[in-house]
Amino acid sequence: MQLPDMNLLVALDALLDEGSVVGAAQRMNLSPAAMSRTLGRIRDALGDPILVRAGRGLVPTPRALALREQVSLLVEQAGQVFRSAEDVDLLNLDRAFNIRTNDLFIALYGAQLLRMMHEQAPRTVLRFVPESPGGDDDSVLRDGRTDLVISSSIDLAPEIKVQSLFHTFYVGLARRDHPIFDAEITPARFAAYPQISVSRRGRANGPIDVELANFKVQRRVALITPSFHSALFSLPDSDLILPMPANILNSVTKLGLPLRSFEIPVPLERVNVMQAWHPRFHSDPAHRWLRQTLKACCSVDP
Repeated sequence: MQLPDMNLLVALDALLDEGSVVGAAQRMNLSPAAMSRTLGRIRDALGDPILVRAGRGLVPTPRALALREQVSLLVEQAGQVFRSAEDVDLLNLDRAFNIRTNDLFIALYGAQLLRMMHEQAPRTVLRFVPESPGGDDDSVLRDGRTDLVISSSIDLAPEIKVQSLFHTFYVGLARRDHPIFDAEITPARFAAYPQISVSRRGRANGPIDVELANFKVQRRVALITPSFHSALFSLPDSDLILPMPANILNSVTKLGLPLRSFEIPVPLERVNVMQAWHPRFHSDPAHRWLRQTLKACCSVDP
């Protein structure tokens, strides 16, 4: 059986990823004219136009969208055939790693992770990608542009690989002279003050509310914000209470804000923070080094 031209597969991957003949040409070090001819050969081979004109740009056909993930995975697997299965030249590794996580993790481990990476691979770039309200972690990993997703609430497809990084638990945080500290902090007194919910999806309720219901009390979430740092600066001049992971308390202290922590008076499960990645990167030596470095970073007190 005659095998297809693998260069067409690589070109198709570039075209689908870039959505542009010019962009794909630049990626493959070809002229736009040469890439246009290659697109013509791809169209003949697949019997589909693949990319069609829409205004000044190009959009993929349904057939192209259906092939996108398969083509990307095949190109990645083909590349792994010609790479060492064991070793990577870290000193000369010129690669940007994209990690999707929240601002709390970046503040806690970002600088430390970069320092550990540059001790071995000084030419690497660390790019943190913010979480989005859509919660589409599956598609973010599948498209190959994101190396890792780090989260405590990962609900992913079965093929996605995951590894636990560390465990933490939630504490309450309020201004230092908050009236909640004037007496014993019971579930009723805890729920009596307005609170902040940090949620990228805009959710007000969570495990705390489930546990408070067992005590026949309900809290009022007065502020919902997508990041912990914006929530922190809402505390000093208000009666708001912020539940937050305990492992960030040292960093909060360094900010010099007049805040004080306390134990939340209901039983809460410990939070498991994990890293997740697509199987296409599982055997990639550079990616494996990144995962190992990140795991080691999270094993050291920040």
